[in-house]
Amino acid sequence: MTDGPDLSVRMGALVLKNPILVASGTFGYGSEYGRFLDLSRLGGIVTKTLTPTPWPGNPPPRAAETASGMLNSIGLQNVGVEAFITEKMPYLRTLDTARIVNIGGGPLEEFVEVMEKLVGCEGIDAFEINMSCPNVAGGMDFSTDPPRAAELIGALRKITPLPLIAKLTPNVTDIAGIAAAVEEAGADAVCAINTLRGMAIDIETRRPRLGAIMGGLSGPAIKPVALAAVYRIARRVRIPVIGVGGIMSAEDALEFLMAGASAVQVGTANFVDPRTGATVADDLRDWLVKKGIQTVHDVIGSLSTT
Repeated sequence: MTDGPDLSVRMGALVLKNPILVASGTFGYGSEYGRFLDLSRLGGIVTKTLTPTPWPGNPPPRAAETASGMLNSIGLQNVGVEAFITEKMPYLRTLDTARIVNIGGGPLEEFVEVMEKLVGCEGIDAFEINMSCPNVAGGMDFSTDPPRAAELIGALRKITPLPLIAKLTPNVTDIAGIAAAVEEAGADAVCAINTLRGMAIDIETRRPRLGAIMGGLSGPAIKPVALAAVYRIARRVRIPVIGVGGIMSAEDALEFLMAGASAVQVGTANFVDPRTGATVADDLRDWLVKKGIQTVHDVIGSLSTT
């Protein structure tokens, strides 16, 4: 690593070498992308959501391109927590980057079951709690109601001392209120936003383009919504915010940082170019050098509205 500005950021006990993460569900378990780029250039990897048992996901077709984005209804397909520990973690432990494990479930008990199996697993730096997936039954239940959001985070807080990141849905009227609820319950950070619920129709067949009819919209099309959510949340809570939604470049990342995010996640862009996250990190460093800025903290929350 060459000398230059300080890109490190802290979220509770989690320290990232730079604020660029790759989003859950877009980067597999890390090994799938290791042949395309040096993963140590990333601030961290967020793994696919884990459930108590292996899950096949939703029926195909499960992805459809849309204007400036994509719809997906993968439905949390994953290997299950036990296979993750034995088959995926050995590789993740070799990486020189933060390892954030995303966990999910239906009822609260399933989240607890996954967390209890992972809590003694060496090499995990933090947990992201997927309380906002629009592609499974009940997937958003915990992030649309402040008391239920607090109940989930509070239950998981009792199990682990590791940082908890609550991933929130934009499909609510007051996302900042949900963020405040999870902060009070013990979350170390919030991630905003998960995908927006959407659908697309093939007019020739008169059928939905997704097997599950509706799915989650991601990509550049949702960036303005995500940016506004991050701005609102950052003004409401004291814990760090991770911005996600349509980040394709360092310029996009800088908008989120200026709006108040301490870190960002690159998601849909990984399907376009698997090296995007590393490129964004490198270009962010170059931008700071060009501007003579010594630390990324001078950018975070620097938006002027007067």
